[in-house]
Amino acid sequence: MSDARATGGLQVDPALRDFVAGELLAGLDLEPERFWSTVAELNERFAGRVGQLLGRRDELQQQIDDWHREHGVGDVEALEAFLTGIGYLLPLEDPTVSVTRVDREIAEVAGPQLVVPATVPRYALNAANARWGSLFDALYGTDALPTEHELAPGYDERRGAQVIAEADRLLDRFFPLAEGSHADVVAYRVPSPGELAVDTSAGSTGLADPAQFAGHRPGDGDRPAAVLLRRNGLHLELTIDPSTRVGTQHHAGVSDAVLESAVSTIVDLEDSVATVDGPDKVGAYRTWLGLRTGELTATFGKGGRTVTREVHGDRTYVGADGGELTLPGRSLLLVRNVGHHMRLDAVRTADGEPILEEVLDALVSATAALYDLRGQARFSNTRTGSVYIVKPKMHGPDEVSLSVELLAAVEEALGLEPTTLKIGIMDEEKRTSVNLEACIARAADRVIFVNTGFLDRTGDEIHTDFEAGPVVRKDDQRSQTWLKTYEDRNVDVALRAGFAGQAQIGKGMWAKPAAMREMLDTKGGHPRAGANTAWVPSPTAATLHALHYLETDVLAVQEELRQRPLADRRGLLVPPVLPDGGAGLAEEDRRHELETNAQSILGYVVRWVGLGIGCSTVPDLEGVGLMEDRATLRISSQQIANWLHHGLVEEGQVRETFARMAAVVDEQNADEPGYRPMCADLDGSPSFQAALDLVFSGRREPNGYTERALTTWRQRAKSTEDGQGQTRDAVVADRTPSPAP
Repeated sequence: MSDARATGGLQVDPALRDFVAGELLAGLDLEPERFWSTVAELNERFAGRVGQLLGRRDELQQQIDDWHREHGVGDVEALEAFLTGIGYLLPLEDPTVSVTRVDREIAEVAGPQLVVPATVPRYALNAANARWGSLFDALYGTDALPTEHELAPGYDERRGAQVIAEADRLLDRFFPLAEGSHADVVAYRVPSPGELAVDTSAGSTGLADPAQFAGHRPGDGDRPAAVLLRRNGLHLELTIDPSTRVGTQHHAGVSDAVLESAVSTIVDLEDSVATVDGPDKVGAYRTWLGLRTGELTATFGKGGRTVTREVHGDRTYVGADGGELTLPGRSLLLVRNVGHHMRLDAVRTADGEPILEEVLDALVSATAALYDLRGQARFSNTRTGSVYIVKPKMHGPDEVSLSVELLAAVEEALGLEPTTLKIGIMDEEKRTSVNLEACIARAADRVIFVNTGFLDRTGDEIHTDFEAGPVVRKDDQRSQTWLKTYEDRNVDVALRAGFAGQAQIGKGMWAKPAAMREMLDTKGGHPRAGANTAWVPSPTAATLHALHYLETDVLAVQEELRQRPLADRRGLLVPPVLPDGGAGLAEEDRRHELETNAQSILGYVVRWVGLGIGCSTVPDLEGVGLMEDRATLRISSQQIANWLHHGLVEEGQVRETFARMAAVVDEQNADEPGYRPMCADLDGSPSFQAALDLVFSGRREPNGYTERALTTWRQRAKSTEDGQGQTRDAVVADRTPSPAP
C-alpha cells in the first residue's frame, strides 16, 4: 500500500496511486496529495450517513418480512397503510424538474443508448463511435433480413440486392419522394445547397417533405458525395460512391446508408464489470479518462492484420442553408458509478476501513471530465458544460439526496459550477419506484434520466416480498400487475415532472444480441410507450433500433401520454406470488425453472469469477445467447432462494441440479481460452462455490445483491498461485456484448 503521507492519510493500492498521479492528474493543476485528501474528506463526511441509510434499508425490510409472515400476500389497502405507517411509502409529491445546460442528445433527440463495460477499451471505443452505423452492414450481417441462400464468400451480390431493396423500402417509409420510389432513383443531385433533386426513370422529383434534406457533402458538380437527411432529430447519410462494389450494384451509386444510431452511451463502472481490486479499477478508470481526453486507443488482431481503433472525429457537411454543418461523430457519454452499498478494499482509511467506492468513482468521473470542460480534450463530449453520472441502486428519496450532496461536494472540491454534475436515477429498486416523485424532487435541478430495468427491479421485488410466498416463475413476472404499473408509472411520473424536452425516460436492455429480427419486431414498443431512449447490446443493434425512432415521434407520443391518468401506485404493491403457495405448480415446471436459473447463474459466474468478465453473452439451457450481467444474476439467485425458503425445492435438489448444470456449462465453455472446468473439482472451484453462495445466502443478503459473493470468490480466484482468473482483454473482447463492427 501507499505512503499515507502522500495520499491524504489513506492506504492506497500502488496501481491506483500511480494512475492518479501519472495519468488522471498529469495534465491538470491538481496535486495528488490534494486529490487523495479530498477522497478522505468526502469519505469521512458521507460514510456515517451511508451506514445509516443502509441500516434503514435493513430495518424496513425486517418490518416488511414480519408483516408478510403474519398476513401472507395480504390485502393491498392494508399493505399500503402498513407501508405508509413505517415510512416506506411516502406522501405523493408533484415535482417539476428545473435542470439546465443539458446536451441535446439527452434533452431533445430520441434514440438508442448503449451500455458498455469500462474494463474493455476496444468495446468502449466501439460504443463511443457507434453514433453513426452502417445500415447496409446491419441488414447484411444479421437476421434482420431472412437469409434465403448460402452466402458466397466475401460480398454476396444476391444478399446485397436484398439489402438495397430493404433500404429503398425504408427510405420510402421515412423519407418519401414527392413522386415515385427510391427504388427508381438513378441519381441524387444538389443543384444548390438547399435543394435536393432526385432523378428517377420517370423524371426528376424531390422529397415529399423538402425540410427533411439537411445537407450534403460536395462531390463532382451537382453530384454529391453524400446526401444528409433528417427525421425526428436523427440523421441518415446516403454515401454515394459508384466505384465501390456496393455502389456499382446500387441503382443510384449509393455505397452505404449511415444512420445516426447510439445517440448516447453509458460507460459502466458498475453492473457490467468485474473490478475487485486496484488494478481492476485502474483499467476501468483509464478507459473513461481516455474517452474524455479523446486519446483512448485499442490495438488488436483482426483477420490476420493488426488494427488500431481510436475515437472518431466530427462529421462536416454543407448545410441546407449553405453554411457549414458539423454533427457529433461520437455518442454522448454518461458514466455509471457504483451504488451506496459498495466498499473498495484498494483504498482504506488510516484505521484500515475500506472507503466508499462511490466517493472515488464520483471524484475520478468528474476529474477525468475536466479535460473536456477546460478545452484540453482532443474532442468535446459536452457542448453545454455538463457531466452525466448515472446512479444505480438507490432506495428512496433520502438516498437520492445523499447522491446529490456527494455530487455537489465534488463540484466544490474541483471548482466546478453548481449542477455541472447531472444525475441519472435508475428506477430499479422498489422503494424508489413507489416514491419516484419524491426521488425526482430531491434532484430536480440535476436529474437528466430515469429508466426502468426489468431484471434488477424484479430481483428487488422478489427480495422485498420474500416472506409473502413463493414467487411466480421468472418469465411470468412480465405479466404481473406490479410490472405493468412500474413501466407505465415511470413514464407518467417523469412526464408530469417535465422530462419532455429536458431529460431522458429510458427503457431496459434487449437481451438477445443475435436476435435482431425479433428486436425489430418488438422493441419499437419502447418509443411508442413514451421512452426517448432504450438500451441495446451492440452498435449493430443500435443502428437497427434507431429505425424505431425514425418511425415514432417520441415527443409527440409524450405529449399524448401526458394527458392520460397517472398509473395507480397501489399496483406496485401487489406481490408476484404463486396462488395456493405454489401447490398447483407442476413438478416438471419446478424442475425446469430450477434448471434454467441454475444454468444461468453458473454460466455467468464462471466468467465473472474465473475470467474477470463482468458482462457477456451467455448461452442459456437451450443454447440461445443471452446478455447477462449482475442484474440477471440477482433475479436468478433470488428466484431459487425464494423457492428454497418456501419449500418448492429442497436443498439437496438444488445442489444436485447445480452439479448437473455445471457439466452443461463446462461443455458450453469448452473452447474458452483459459477456462477451468468446474466438474474437475466442484468443492475446489471458486466459480461453483460462488454460485452456491449466491443461492444459499440469498435470503440473508441485503437487498439480494450479488456483489459480496462475487467479489469474495473472484478475489480468491485471482490469488491462486497459477494465476487462475486473471483478466485477459482478448477473452473479454470476444465475449462482451458489444461486438466490433
